Amino acid sequence: MTVLTVTLNAALDVTYEVDGVDWDGVNRVRAVHRRAGGKGVNVARVLAALGHPVLALGLTGGTPGAAIRADLDAAGVPHAFTPVSGHSRTTLAVCSDTGTTAMFNEPGPAVSTAEIGTFLGDFDRLLAEASAVVISGSLPPGVPAAFYSTLAWRAGEYGVPAIVDADGDPLRHAPSGRPAILKPNAAELAHALLGAHTDAVAGARALRAAGARAVVVSLGADGLVAVTADGTWRVLMPYPVAGNPTGAGDAVVAGLAQGLVTGTPWPDRLRTAAALGAAAVAAPVAGDFDATLFHGIRSEIRVNEEE
Repeated sequence: MTVLTVTLNAALDVTYEVDGVDWDGVNRVRAVHRRAGGKGVNVARVLAALGHPVLALGLTGGTPGAAIRADLDAAGVPHAFTPVSGHSRTTLAVCSDTGTTAMFNEPGPAVSTAEIGTFLGDFDRLLAEASAVVISGSLPPGVPAAFYSTLAWRAGEYGVPAIVDADGDPLRHAPSGRPAILKPNAAELAHALLGAHTDAVAGARALRAAGARAVVVSLGADGLVAVTADGTWRVLMPYPVAGNPTGAGDAVVAGLAQGLVTGTPWPDRLRTAAALGAAAVAAPVAGDFDATLFHGIRSEIRVNEEE
């Protein structure tokens, strides 16, 4: 029942907690967090915390790559990254006590055709014992925009359902890989459809018509919308949660992945995913979630079926 998570652009995430930001002056940092990151890595952390077997895959290189692997070892998150010659990226999140977060994301290492081929060989080998695969985040330079579609299709050839969480061109290409679930947020959905649909349900239906088997759109404090073969649902949150939104979408994906491999019906699957997303907002860094809030808010979330 192992879930593979793919993070091709893994990062060493640095989070600064500050009282406020003076962009023209000196700022004092109240607390610093350094840990392995990237969307798939965050998903792996949440699944591991839930007690679900997981294996983090992707590309890592250089000193930041070594720090990423060491941090996952320390956290007890299994991984099997493919090495690359370039240096993995570093990201910086500046979180103010006013509730705002500014992100600074490096592009990542340039990846060669040979390195892509090596990763594909590792991916195919590990698919043989996987129950699902999560493919998420940005692509480093050198990786084709349609690569997530390729990975989802290859997973399907092994009978392994894929969840894709991406933006821009990778999301536009993803439906052709026939993923089990696409998980954009509202802004990513608008980018993928070039503004053709302003309504989340209509946009999700367009991506499903293009090949995705189900589409779940995260709407932040407004919950989720899901368009699936079994029906269309809107998830309504009972109250807003203040905190750091970085990693909330990854927690949602972790909930969807767990529900996918356990065969949980869509309403309960969506309720758990939304609760994890809210609980991640309440945690200080991406990849963590507030367990008390998760269990408390889950029973208050409403899931309404739509026409």
